[in-house]
Amino acid sequence: MRPEARDELLRLNRAFYQSLAGAFADTRRRAQPGVRRVVERIPPQATVLDLGCGHGVAACLLAERGHRGRYLGIDSSESLLAIARARLEAPWVEFAHADLAAPNWMALPGGRSSRFDWVLCFSVLHHLPDARLRRRVVREIAQALAPDGSLAASVWDFQHSARLGRRVVAWEEIGLTAEDVDPGDALLDWRHAGHGLRYVHHFPSAELAGLAQAAGLKVVEEFRSDGEGGRLGLYQIWRR
Repeated sequence: MRPEARDELLRLNRAFYQSLAGAFADTRRRAQPGVRRVVERIPPQATVLDLGCGHGVAACLLAERGHRGRYLGIDSSESLLAIARARLEAPWVEFAHADLAAPNWMALPGGRSSRFDWVLCFSVLHHLPDARLRRRVVREIAQALAPDGSLAASVWDFQHSARLGRRVVAWEEIGLTAEDVDPGDALLDWRHAGHGLRYVHHFPSAELAGLAQAAGLKVVEEFRSDGEGGRLGLYQIWRR
């Protein structure tokens, strides 16, 4: 993918989650079943890094379960982070602004030496355009994982959703063409309390597992959950 096209898609998604944060949060008030399934296995004292934490759904779920280990949630949307901070304030919780697509995103509170027992990456990787960028980001994420830690990643398996299928729009809507993007890329519109567009990439199971393997991790579990028929989300648990 050309850098110009990649950067345009990154700008598109940043603008969506910044300008439509409230509308997005309204449609995601409760954790998805797959998120619950993962969070329920996190020990109360485990340290957690939540990438793309949004408006704090996973953090609130952890709090409901009596979590007390360090939690750091990062997101590229200041608007979503403001909602998260308003929802949950606790001594063990910290929300910080960082953009995974930026080279310096790992300059996190606590420094690059921070290692976490659990890294959560729910509904994030499919918003990163360009296979090279995705590989780089996952390699960096792996550096934040403790030696015996677990990384939970989920992506939208939107090809199983007739509803989302109807929301695919032409690349010309944003001045691009099919030749500018990669196989599996799509542009989805948004129609709740405003109009917006989001870039997404469809991951077959093997492609998502390939990202783990390229970063020196292995898939130890895979399941599908959420949405229509419980198949909208593809989840994988990665370990060293």
